[in-house]
Amino acid sequence: MTQQSAAAAPMSKEMQDCVNACMSCHSVCEETMSSCLQMGGQAQMRIMRALMDCSEMTRMCADMMMRRSPLAGEMCAMCARACDMCAEACMAMPDDEQMMRCAEACRRCAESCRSMAGATM
Repeated sequence: MTQQSAAAAPMSKEMQDCVNACMSCHSVCEETMSSCLQMGGQAQMRIMRALMDCSEMTRMCADMMMRRSPLAGEMCAMCARACDMCAEACMAMPDDEQMMRCAEACRRCAESCRSMAGATM
């Protein structure tokens, strides 16, 4: 399959699920950053940095899969790492409902991205 015909082919269900997981994770990370900022001093820089990295990485990963970038597989592997780091950072505040929602979205996205990283795009 040529690069051009690959771009025209419909996305596999697995890829579409991964794009959806990335976009959902991106959205929850953005909401969680807003929540952290409203908390003020309680939000640690490590958590904010992880949220920012994960938010950007998931959006970029979804974009790359949608345009069938030849780098999408590598991006999915990096995205899974960013999601794992963010989930771990959010777990530092287990009593915060928003942080737990974010950690769960990150875990789902990481799992989906790891699966896509091993697949041929």
